[in-house]
Amino acid sequence: MSKTTRATLALQQAGVAFTVHTYDYDPQAERIGLQAAEAIGADPNTVLKTLMVLVDGKAACVVVPSDREVNLKKLAAALGGKAAQMMKPADAERLTGYHVGGISPFGQKKRVPTLIEETAFTHASVFINGGQRGLQVKLAPGDAAKVLDAKSAALI
Repeated sequence: MSKTTRATLALQQAGVAFTVHTYDYDPQAERIGLQAAEAIGADPNTVLKTLMVLVDGKAACVVVPSDREVNLKKLAAALGGKAAQMMKPADAERLTGYHVGGISPFGQKKRVPTLIEETAFTHASVFINGGQRGLQVKLAPGDAAKVLDAKSAALI
């Protein structure tokens, strides 16, 4: 497995401190983020999952703890919209250039508005997908927000 992806390159170019953590990805896992947390020995609320969504038909990226579900009404409101829905996997793959299970908010093919669940900022560091199945990057949530130009919002 390569430890260099568009996501890790984006972080390097931004000058952000991060570490790379690999694990055995289980495509049969019911909840990929929880499987990642268990595999790397991290608290599930510090392992953040990347979700691609549509708010009033416009693409956005949402980063939330792997052990929680996003509240679509709160998400829509946070982006000034009326309705939100999950993006179809094929559309998410086409937009980001990553495969489902390896979608990272960093280094996506097309930059879209990004929100990070506000509880992520209570941790000194968090894990976020590094752009490949079985690859997580560990970094400060504030650094992630800076690189992504992301807003903090109550999404769960």
